[in-house]
Amino acid sequence: MEPIVSIIMGSTSDLPVMEKACKFLDEMQVPFEVNALSAHRTPEAVEDYAKGAKKRGLKVIIAGAGMAAALPGVIAASTTLPVIGVPIKGMLDGLDAMLSIIQMPPGIPVATVGVNGALNAAILAVEMLALGDEALAQRLSDYKSGLKSKIEKANKDLADVKYEYKTN
Repeated sequence: MEPIVSIIMGSTSDLPVMEKACKFLDEMQVPFEVNALSAHRTPEAVEDYAKGAKKRGLKVIIAGAGMAAALPGVIAASTTLPVIGVPIKGMLDGLDAMLSIIQMPPGIPVATVGVNGALNAAILAVEMLALGDEALAQRLSDYKSGLKSKIEKANKDLADVKYEYKTN
């Protein structure tokens, strides 16, 4: 089994956030790999990794980083694959990381999800991959239908919550 999605983080301290992407890809039966590479501490390794990603069969890269958050942009500068950036909460509640990832120069786009939004990054990656994979598209559709069911159940459960002045 060869990976088609790569999850990269600046350090293993980002794993508690990024594991949400791992779990979703696993649930969707999408082969993926996970690596820690730092744009600041291992810049040559990041560049080599990004340049070789397409040849290795990868189709989407999810890159999580906090603070200066250069990792997604450095990767995007060295590949034509879509890169999804996950700003990780650190300083300034993650606003610094989010702005670093969003503000890419023309020609070097990085799709960006919300702070600590690794699950949404994985969902976005699966949506991209599902364009050419009907079985994956069906699994994704089933997942999204499940979200609807959870909300419908929550709303029914709320009906059982009693307050003196609650009218429904």
